[in-house]
Amino acid sequence: MFCLNPKIFQYLFGIIAKVISPNDTDMINQNSKTSDNQILKQEESNHTNRHTRRQFIGGVTSAAVALTIVPRQALGGSGFVAPSDKITLAYIGTGTQGLRELLPLLPIPELQIIAVCDPQKEAIGYLDWSKNGLRDEIRSTLQSPDWRSGGDQTIPGGRDTGKEIVDTYYAKFRSGQKIRGCNAYADFRELFEKEKDLNAVKIMTPDHLHGLLAMAAMKRGIHVTMHKPISNRLEEGRRVIEMAGKSKVGTHLIAWDANGSMDQVMAWINEGAIGTLKEVHNWSNRPVWPQYPTLPTDKPPIPKGMDWDLWLGPEAERPYHPHYTNMVFRGWYDFGGGSMADMGHYSLWTVFKALGLENPTIVEPNLSHVCGLRDSTAFQIYNNFSFPMASSVRFKYPAKGLRPAVDLIWYDGGIRPPVPDELYEENKELPAEGMMFVGSKGKILAGFNVDNPHLIPEKRMAGIAVPEVKKRERISGFKKFMDAIKTGNQCPGSFTEAGPITEAINLYAVALKSGKTLKYDAVNRKITNVAEANKYLSREYRKGWDPESI
Repeated sequence: MFCLNPKIFQYLFGIIAKVISPNDTDMINQNSKTSDNQILKQEESNHTNRHTRRQFIGGVTSAAVALTIVPRQALGGSGFVAPSDKITLAYIGTGTQGLRELLPLLPIPELQIIAVCDPQKEAIGYLDWSKNGLRDEIRSTLQSPDWRSGGDQTIPGGRDTGKEIVDTYYAKFRSGQKIRGCNAYADFRELFEKEKDLNAVKIMTPDHLHGLLAMAAMKRGIHVTMHKPISNRLEEGRRVIEMAGKSKVGTHLIAWDANGSMDQVMAWINEGAIGTLKEVHNWSNRPVWPQYPTLPTDKPPIPKGMDWDLWLGPEAERPYHPHYTNMVFRGWYDFGGGSMADMGHYSLWTVFKALGLENPTIVEPNLSHVCGLRDSTAFQIYNNFSFPMASSVRFKYPAKGLRPAVDLIWYDGGIRPPVPDELYEENKELPAEGMMFVGSKGKILAGFNVDNPHLIPEKRMAGIAVPEVKKRERISGFKKFMDAIKTGNQCPGSFTEAGPITEAINLYAVALKSGKTLKYDAVNRKITNVAEANKYLSREYRKGWDPESI
């Protein structure tokens, strides 16, 4: 137990008293020597003056923010974090990627993960990119060489595994902070109902749940950090972004942290090094997961402890099948956003911002198809339920300000742009993934995330020094998100900045699903030449799953 200097306590109490009501002051004074759980019980019973830490951390004035100036040592020794400084977080989505990104959050002293949530209870039937990679990461984090996930003992996953990881780490490495146990939920609605002292959520679910979960959290005044995309439907994504703009909570789309710098590229474009910019090309080696050209017809049993109805969420009922879940969900229009939603946020978001790309007028798809044999006859399989094996999609963006009209072309499935003549001169080919800016007088070739940009052919780079861009730490985005929660400011990569990239990745899906060139009226958010494609812009919610009901 630490001992607080009475003068410091009086100073802090005076500042707090200025930013909350007299009734609130009485409540804090009464509970100054009680535990967090006791405070929570009193707050739940005080219906007329209910100020949880969620409201306190995110909504106070700059006077309260000044509390952080007081040295930690004065409050209770080196490394001590006052209860009012802690951010409580619920982790929604404990599949393989969810668990992988959970691990680096565990040591953060200002953060306490108080709940995990996933429709799947046990580690059964999970898939991953390597057989033992995630298991070994967990063993290393917990410093437990014999740790096993339970379930079918193959790939870790499920809410029981998530809860065990949090509880084990906190008991082993943060025992001095007297952190209460982590709760586990199947249904996020129950989580929001029961966790009254929740500041933030991290959403790591399949794409079709992102928008609904984000809106449900923001409606309750809970800060949101989430993996891409904001939504796999254009209208739902717009709704999330508009809600974030009106809300006082902090939001953060994790993909922003991996975006590269456009500084050097824009310098060359602005100084006329490649003439007038005409096209931007970006190509990915995704998908690196199975894409299914037909719907499954067999009906395997639902894994033990999995709530299939909760996993489906807003999407139409259908029999369970493992081909819909885990890391292959993104190949389906209903559940994922395809390769561009998966990777384009990392590579193109910074390009959209630098060039001011928004409101395309034309979206032109080119896509592969699959054929089969039936009754001794070959036929093309009709597919409007899953993304193609490979595709390219051209977006035509109108001129804006001093920038002329620009075409943006996305490629996936191993397709690349034609090799430019400048590389023929050097007997080179395009890399497996990359980006290229094409102007009227030259070209800039870069890596997938705009890394290592250079003019081509290489001889044009003679005497030109390009400064190396320092890569951002993976965890830095989350720390900026925590700072935003404490200060009430938005951090880089907030939902409000993601409108144009969200528009593009959803129009990409609509163009591929319809298989037709689309003329898009951005003002009215309507496709004008293919009327039936408009239904793909929005989601048909199952009863009880619309945004108003959650």
